[in-house]
Amino acid sequence: MQQTIRYAWGDSSLGPFIAAASTRGLVTVEFGNLDQFSIQALRQRFPDADLVETSDALAPTVAELVGLIEQRQAVSDLPLDLRGSDFEVRVWQALREIPPGQTTSYGALAARLGAPAMAREVGAACAANTLAVIVPCHRVLKKDGSLSGYRWGVHRKRALLQREARA
Repeated sequence: MQQTIRYAWGDSSLGPFIAAASTRGLVTVEFGNLDQFSIQALRQRFPDADLVETSDALAPTVAELVGLIEQRQAVSDLPLDLRGSDFEVRVWQALREIPPGQTTSYGALAARLGAPAMAREVGAACAANTLAVIVPCHRVLKKDGSLSGYRWGVHRKRALLQREARA
């Protein structure tokens, strides 16, 4: 049976984003341009899916995501459809347990998962995350507390952390 992935565009002070959901929950929240590139990325990620733009149906989800980005709300209970390896999903679930305004390091998160030697793998799982803000990989810093890469730009990571610190 071919799955359907519904998607809609949103806009925030950190730029436009695309949100996509399966019947089980969100599969993608990514910052990007409102152009075919983002649709192409969806097609590559879900090659056997029927992609359907459903702005009206996803409007409440997009509004909640904007609230998270702008820090008008701290947490979300939107359903998620996490797709990754077992280790990636464990990392993403652990990231969701980090409260807004708090951070951790890659090594500390690896240790928390019972795999203290896997800090690089934690970093790779963060890089593979396709659910910006909702799976808050922006809350992971280098061991020395400095910012490291972020799939959607270090400037967005910095802005998200600053907003959470003020909230």
